Amino acid sequence: MDNIKLIGIRADELTYKLGSVRAGAEKVQLSPTFSRQVRHAVENKGRMFVTLTVKIEGTPERPTPFSVCVTMTGVFDIPVPEEGQAPREAVIAATALLYPYLRAAVTTLTTSALSAPIVLPVVSGTLFPEDAAASGPVS
Repeated sequence: MDNIKLIGIRADELTYKLGSVRAGAEKVQLSPTFSRQVRHAVENKGRMFVTLTVKIEGTPERPTPFSVCVTMTGVFDIPVPEEGQAPREAVIAATALLYPYLRAAVTTLTTSALSAPIVLPVVSGTLFPEDAAASGPVS
């Protein structure tokens, strides 16, 4: 989508916490989980806020040496949507624009904590499976 414009980005949360398990010689399997929230400004339906969150946490069965949570919000101007919902293409484009910043924040946070840097994978397609599945409005 060519007519989406990035206005600004903010970091809402950057959290790194040590876990009870210390990293040893064995490899630790990390499973990041991603979530997204899409909102519109009340006074301007063409102003869209996309919030991406990535969490890397252990479970009781599979503890990790640390947990990470990074949440970033991007502010975008998009064509004025009908019926208060953003076109799916605008949400997908906004997610694609915001993801590299989220990825860099995770790497910077883990490096700054004097931990082995975590580098999230580059995503060449869509980050969320529902984006690839169907077209239409996203709420």
